[in-house]
Amino acid sequence: MHITSTAISLNVSDVEASAEWLRKHLGFTVAMAADGFCSLAHESAGVNLVYLRAGLPTFKPESVAGRADGILVVFTVDDIDAEYVRLRSEGVDVVTPIETEPWGERYFQMADPNAVIYQLVQWVEPTDAKYKQ
Repeated sequence: MHITSTAISLNVSDVEASAEWLRKHLGFTVAMAADGFCSLAHESAGVNLVYLRAGLPTFKPESVAGRADGILVVFTVDDIDAEYVRLRSEGVDVVTPIETEPWGERYFQMADPNAVIYQLVQWVEPTDAKYKQ
């Protein structure tokens, strides 16, 4: 199999609100849009994020339409502390303040207007010896 591109598609009630949040705060650009649909790209993310308006009759399978329970959209960044300061100064809804796990995952989480959770991560030196290589 040869994969030519990657996208994550999320059902949200307000496509425009999530798309604008992603453009404003994370630097994505609109790749394609239509009524109830928006695909956004980022030059360094390697994935498109697609928002579909919940309830669209074309969504399959219907059994999961409008649900994204437990989904985290995660991006690894070079300077987590600078991003944390920048995004807080922009008024982003930080739902999990910055923390560092013993295995070296330094992260924080944010919510967009549709309550989609985004996590920024920077990998740092583990603090617990059992995770050091």
